[in-house]
Amino acid sequence: MMNVLISQQVPMNLLPYKEISETYGVSFDFKPFFKIEPLSVAEFRTQKLDLSTYTAITFSSRLGIDAFFELAGQMKVKIPDTMKYFCTTEVIAIYLQKHITYRKRKIFFGDGSAASLVNAIGHKHKDEKFLVTTSDNANSETLTKLLTAAGIKYDVAVLLKSVTQDLKSIDLGKYNLAVLYNAYDVKSLMENFPDFKQGDLKFIAYGKNIVKAMENAGLQIAMQGPSPEAPSAAKTIELYLKNNR
Repeated sequence: MMNVLISQQVPMNLLPYKEISETYGVSFDFKPFFKIEPLSVAEFRTQKLDLSTYTAITFSSRLGIDAFFELAGQMKVKIPDTMKYFCTTEVIAIYLQKHITYRKRKIFFGDGSAASLVNAIGHKHKDEKFLVTTSDNANSETLTKLLTAAGIKYDVAVLLKSVTQDLKSIDLGKYNLAVLYNAYDVKSLMENFPDFKQGDLKFIAYGKNIVKAMENAGLQIAMQGPSPEAPSAAKTIELYLKNNR
């Protein structure tokens, strides 16, 4: 039996992993290597941003929405009814109903891409002062470059932080393969196991941003994803197993 460790929560759709398990005799364990938490008021204030000065805001996650309104409440900042909200997807936009009355005239959304979000802003809203919300492990450069090119004024606010999980109870020696997704996965691995030696453990790097972090940590990568041939994590694992029977 081959054991695979995946540095994520158990996915809602386990079918692809069950099929891999049946085909290749693989056992999967899912364990997040870090979790996302909202910044405290003290942590947020180090960014020297005044929430009351913005007339528009962008969101790329529901956690970001919760963190924003929680911070505003703790700092006693009243968010005006005229605030305009620009979300990367409709699902995230609809989530705003948890905190505000949903009115289409002030809530806009894209198709998940940075370009679609800037298109939603368009000429009609380009004179607003934007707050671009993000987390410490996200790359907002694609969006901010487009905003700059469009002449839109903005500030970037980190609202969420990555917190290392305690992994010391994990017996890394029992795994043949591990899948990492994020530079913080690497950070967590090294913090939990400072004397870690890769040995026979193979790694799949899933995502462009993690490759450099793994290389800097001296971890050898057996396979990278996603790819046209393997567009999902499950497909990447399946391709690795197919090629290394």
